[in-house]
Amino acid sequence: MGCVAVAPGLAPPSTGDSGSWGGNMDFNEIVEGATVYLPVNVSGALLYIGDGHAAQGDGEPNGDALETSMDVEFNVDVIPGKRIMGPRVESTTQIMAIGLGGSLDDAFREATSSMADWLTNDYKLTPSELAQVLGSAAEYKVSEVADRNAGIILKLNKERLRPLTPEPN
Repeated sequence: MGCVAVAPGLAPPSTGDSGSWGGNMDFNEIVEGATVYLPVNVSGALLYIGDGHAAQGDGEPNGDALETSMDVEFNVDVIPGKRIMGPRVESTTQIMAIGLGGSLDDAFREATSSMADWLTNDYKLTPSELAQVLGSAAEYKVSEVADRNAGIILKLNKERLRPLTPEPN
């Protein structure tokens, strides 16, 4: 799914926009079995999905993927009291923080800050431990360059985090 989002606030964004609420992220690893986490900004969250892609390369550099209609089944859960900076994705093998910004540099910083927040809050890492994990295990991927915001993904393999125990949601 190219678009997965909640309402960013009172004013609706354009359908091609993205930000901390998700949106037109065009991340090709939001696939069957992936869990997407989004911050809730308004009562009811107002989830929306769309922009089905049968296939898409990294970054959607020409503004197009192999667009298609899709039948999608999904579950929605609210995690009370949980606060996150922006979109996150979890697969069976990786945790991924999505950074979306006006430039790749901005998106890179956003992805790194979001992952640092995730590891600090859920895995209780100290600043020194955080530096060690990110410095030895971070993988960055360009997810989006076709729209107003660029996207960078910071991925960590769960195997590298196995000795750590995340706090329950």
